[in-house]
Parts: sequence; C-alpha cells; structure tokens
Amino acid sequence: MNSREYIESGILELYVFGKLSEEEIAEVNQMATQYPEVKEEIKAIENAVINLSYSVAPHLSATNFEKIRAELLGRNKVIEMKPKTNWSQYTGWVAAAVLVVGFGLQFYKLNQTNETLNNVSTEKNLLQESIVDLELKKKESEEVLAILRDTSNVAVALAGQQVAPQAFAKAYYNKTTKTVYIDASGLPEPPKGMVYQVWSLQLEPVLTPTSIGLLDSYATSTTKVIKVENAESPQAFGITLEPAGGSASPTLEQLYTLGKV
Repeated sequence: MNSREYIESGILELYVFGKLSEEEIAEVNQMATQYPEVKEEIKAIENAVINLSYSVAPHLSATNFEKIRAELLGRNKVIEMKPKTNWSQYTGWVAAAVLVVGFGLQFYKLNQTNETLNNVSTEKNLLQESIVDLELKKKESEEVLAILRDTSNVAVALAGQQVAPQAFAKAYYNKTTKTVYIDASGLPEPPKGMVYQVWSLQLEPVLTPTSIGLLDSYATSTTKVIKVENAESPQAFGITLEPAGGSASPTLEQLYTLGKV
C-alpha cells in the first residue's frame, strides 16, 4: 500500500482518535517516519480537531487549551498515541465539533430557504402590483373606447393657438347628459406649478367663459382622456395654462387650444 492509499484508508483518523491497537499504532508511526506526507496528514487531522472543538470545550481553561494547542501545533514530530491514554476529552471535542458543523449546515440551509422565500414573496408582490396596474389600464382603456363609440357624444376638435401652434386636443360632449371628456394627449406636459384649465365658452352675445375643471390628473392618466364637469349648451371649448389650483377667469395669453361645438 502506497502513502496515498494509506492516507485515504481512514486509519490516520482512528490513530488520532486513539482507536488503534498497539501494533497498528506502531505501524502508523513507522509510516509517518517513512513518508513525510503521512506525517503531515496526521498533523492536519490533529489541527482540525483542536481548532474546531475549541469553541465548544468549556471544561478546558484557556490556559490548558493553549498548552495543548501549542504542544500539538508547535511540534515538528507527530505525537505518538498510546492506546491506554484517556481519550474521552478528545472524543468529546470531536462530537462537539460534529454538532457545530451540523448546526452550521442547518443554519446555512435555513438562511438559504429564508432568502428564497423572501425572493419569492418580493416577486409575488411585484407580480400583483403589475396585475393591478394592468387591470387599471384595461379599465381606463375600456372607458375611453366607450366614450369614442357612444354616438351621443359630439367630438369637438380644439386647435392649437398662438402660444402653442403645435398643440391640439379634443372634447367629447354629450348633449343629453351634458358630460364632457377632454382628450389632452396633444398637449405638452405643463410646467411645474402650472395646470391646464378647461373652459366652456358662450360666444354670443358676449364672450362668457365658465370653468368646467382642471386637467390635474394629466401626469397620472395613461390615456390622457379626462372627465371634467358638465357643461350647459357650450358654443365652444378652450384650454388655458393656469397656475396650480386654477384661475377665476382664463389667461388669454396662455390659451393653448380652442374649438367650436
């Protein structure tokens, strides 16, 4: 048997644990003298036992432990084990070390399981949020389609004015229910601290504007189709840009769109 086979046979562990007969101990000592790798393997097993069991060996004082550790780790020769030596404390260390490793593995697995559960919970929450968001968008889109398909609604095109020639909007007015929806998708995003305000206009005999609401949900609306207040027989609709909260009368210099019914 070569040195590698001898090391892998498991006899060196039994040697360190004091479980060999006198003849077997003599054989191990001979192999350790003949093969440096066998000697190093014995020292490695001894080091592992000492280092792993230190934290769970309360019956040893720090002084005694350091004496044993220094003796085991500081020697240049392999400690020759005697079969009649009291190995109860060493086997206790080994058992404790096995418990420590076992608990460590269980703790690691528990942490891994908890981390997996947390990831699954996070993904579930994100999925639920996405589903809710999709449902809201679906509902909003269905409402817009209902407005477009309602033959009772009159579509009023609101063209861009001097302050914003490229802007446009559309008002959907129901002459029976008096409800008004504004499609504001053609309006630029209002500056911070400003809001679009919708006006129902009477053109004759005198221009008379009446506020029918703010497009303050512009930023959060997916479709940009926003319901405002009812309007009584409007002749035109206009949209101006006003300070947040709206104005009592339209700022004509900030008239963005205008269209006749």
